Amino acid sequence: MALEHAILVSLLEQPGTGYELARRFDRSIGYFWTATHQQIYRVLKRMESDGLLAVRGLPQQSRPDKKVYSVMDAGRAALAQWLHEPIEPESIRHELAVKIRGAAFDDPSALIREVERHRKAHSDRLAHYLAGEQRDFTGPTAPGPLDAGQELQHVVLRGGIAYERMTIAWLDDVLATLHRLSGTQPRD
Repeated sequence: MALEHAILVSLLEQPGTGYELARRFDRSIGYFWTATHQQIYRVLKRMESDGLLAVRGLPQQSRPDKKVYSVMDAGRAALAQWLHEPIEPESIRHELAVKIRGAAFDDPSALIREVERHRKAHSDRLAHYLAGEQRDFTGPTAPGPLDAGQELQHVVLRGGIAYERMTIAWLDDVLATLHRLSGTQPRD
């Protein structure tokens, strides 16, 4: 996937400024497709030049006008073409897994803090995902019924939740193994 496709999806969900788009990447899309603010602005400019995006100026007082981006027919066609193309299943590169295997040639307890740090990061991300799910899809203030776009956003979020739960369970297993091999007790 190219950054262009993630931008098209986001702008089809809701037109916005480059700043708003970058914030959306920070909040949601960025959990499965990352981009820096500079990359986003550079690609927006190219997509505008290629006729995929329309730009409307939004006047501001004492500041330069904002540029509000929206998807043109050519952008919608490019996204549709990409959606119909096959993609290869992803192979993962997992540096922590290599370190865990490498611990057999050193002191397994040396990795405990690092694995605990990863577990905390995944636990924090899971909590963030669950809070977003509650807010946007399942809680008492969530909109309902959901439209097709919201249903698809929710299914992607559920995939993220399942991934984080699986990763936490695996890290718990790793920690138990490291503690057993090193003869240490887990911390509370």
